Amino acid sequence: MTDFRVGIDLGGTKTEVILLNGNSEELFRTRIPTVRDDYPATLRDIANLVGQAEAAAGQNHLPVGIGIPGTISRKTGLVKNANSTWLNGKPFQKDLSDFLQRDVKVTNDANCLAVSEATDGAGRGYDLVFAGILGTGCGAGVAFQGKPIVGPNGVAGEWGHNPLPWTSDADLSARPCYCGRAGCQETFLSGTGLCLSYQFATGEKVKGNEIVALAQTGDKTAVAVLDNYFDQLARGLGAVINIMDPDVIVLGGGASNIAAIYTGVPKRLSKYVFGGECDTPIKPAVHGDSSGVRGAAWLNPLA
Repeated sequence: MTDFRVGIDLGGTKTEVILLNGNSEELFRTRIPTVRDDYPATLRDIANLVGQAEAAAGQNHLPVGIGIPGTISRKTGLVKNANSTWLNGKPFQKDLSDFLQRDVKVTNDANCLAVSEATDGAGRGYDLVFAGILGTGCGAGVAFQGKPIVGPNGVAGEWGHNPLPWTSDADLSARPCYCGRAGCQETFLSGTGLCLSYQFATGEKVKGNEIVALAQTGDKTAVAVLDNYFDQLARGLGAVINIMDPDVIVLGGGASNIAAIYTGVPKRLSKYVFGGECDTPIKPAVHGDSSGVRGAAWLNPLA
């Protein structure tokens, strides 16, 4: 029996490991660049990171949870939908469990965000937590009583690849998505989508934090783009509330750091929520970009 647990966040650019104790205290954390397009090296790197965490704990064979940018198919046991494409079609969970000689928990990285924030973050004390990621892309995870909801197809919470609600066909078709469709919420609500909106309005490519800075100086175009972004985000979250009515919405990712989201979006929600009432709290993730790796650790709850 141990209250130590190890979490791994396997990202497209970095792979991170964390060691937590039963009080959610971080005892060890480090990250390395993710080796790309080399599946055997991915397994070896993860095993090495787990070994470093176990050395810090002074114990072996600790519980391990991993968040990946994809999901495990229930039908085949193989990874699918991963933008780290070298994982797709591989029996990652089985291979890693064999490599580490223990059962390894694997889920989508957005689910890890939801689990982390539900356990000891902005969603603590709530039963049903919807955690949206507004980063380079746009995704989401769902946790109920601290456990991830995955679904039979492994796509529960796959929020970003639905069309933005209450949007014209012309606006949808103007935003092709890498998934092969057009008008996905990812192309509007991600940080990348916000920058695209500004580019459509001005012809200029600027970063998201620059748009926010311009708006703070009173730049009329930047103010209008941000105002429209808040309305788009309210549409996307309003549809979520209409379907699952979560107890709390937690936002992570770079664009979630725009402070005005938390005043600008809630006041718009009632326009899109059926019945015209909405008291759903919207909160920024407490653990920021560490939330994913913390949630991976908590995939193994205390016995």
